[in-house]
Amino acid sequence: MNNYPASSKSRMPLWVVGWVLVAGLSLALPAQALRIKEVAGVQGVRSNQLTGFGLVVGLDGTGDQTTQMPYTSQGLANYLQQMGITLPAAAAAQLQIKNVAAVLVTAQLPAFAQPGQTIDVNVSSIGNAKSIKGGTLITTPLKGADGEIYALAQGNLVVAGAGASAGGSKVQVNHLSAGRIPGGAQVERAVATPLQLGDNISLNLNASDFQTARQVAQVINAQLGEGLARALDGRTVQVKAPTDADARITFIAQLEELSLESSVPAAKVVINARTGSIVMNQAVTLGPCAVAHGNLSISISSTSSVSQPNALSTGGQTKVTEKADIQIKSEPGMLIQVPPSSQLADVVRALNSLGATPQDLLAILQAIKASGALNAELEVI
Repeated sequence: MNNYPASSKSRMPLWVVGWVLVAGLSLALPAQALRIKEVAGVQGVRSNQLTGFGLVVGLDGTGDQTTQMPYTSQGLANYLQQMGITLPAAAAAQLQIKNVAAVLVTAQLPAFAQPGQTIDVNVSSIGNAKSIKGGTLITTPLKGADGEIYALAQGNLVVAGAGASAGGSKVQVNHLSAGRIPGGAQVERAVATPLQLGDNISLNLNASDFQTARQVAQVINAQLGEGLARALDGRTVQVKAPTDADARITFIAQLEELSLESSVPAAKVVINARTGSIVMNQAVTLGPCAVAHGNLSISISSTSSVSQPNALSTGGQTKVTEKADIQIKSEPGMLIQVPPSSQLADVVRALNSLGATPQDLLAILQAIKASGALNAELEVI
């Protein structure tokens, strides 16, 4: 449990202040209407993942150690062979290329991207390079899931980090084995998008919700024409669209700007078990319950003692012995009654009265949910 000083009784921990601000803003600001484009997207309009194997050159002795990373020297030998330089097998195996690093290059190919346009790429070391800062990525084909080449990447890396080492000491700020090249890839092949096919288009909701799907269909029918839209399930709305390309684009643009009445979202509490972060929305409510949470601490201390032989003894040796002292302390958990809370601010105040840290709240919230007193869905990420 946290014991706060008497002078800070009126203060809230920082993690609670964030909740109170969210609650206050949600109560103070008027509800704003959402557009269809903010809750749904047109089916088939999507990006595609690209990846490729490449080499970063021009490093200042911080590249891969080829004795442990043979694919770096093999990759360089293959590249030189494409440039018309053929190395004997023995010479290729003995390449000392501390200024080269093997990397994986990834990128997102946006929808409707056409040949000649540029996209950003991420570059990550896959060997034991100490740093790829200051390096240059040589021409790397980026392939899709079908094995076809859709872009070519090349350029100077931007690495947001720094480091230095000397005499066995090392200082590093941020990550040095990954970087980015803005506009570092040029699109070579377009991906066909089935936007103009058929008499209908489908809207995919960002989250499965039958109420939202029904409301989207009703708004489209009321604003653009009765019978145009129908909800197929909790995530898909089918809409009749013009067959002419220009008319269909105009229709989709008008459709995406239609306004929806904002509904109360599903109550959800998101817990990040790695960082201890807890985020909840304004729909979370809390039923009456009682909570007891105590701490168990184990303390182990070791004391060294020296045993000396007598002055006149023969064959005696000095011995050092260790004496361990183990203490187990269990702090009592006070049973605290948590009142029912119908608003987010009340939930925050009720949980804050427990005086638990965010890490303790991870277990407390799961226990309250299991008891049926927390009216929300728990999601652990």
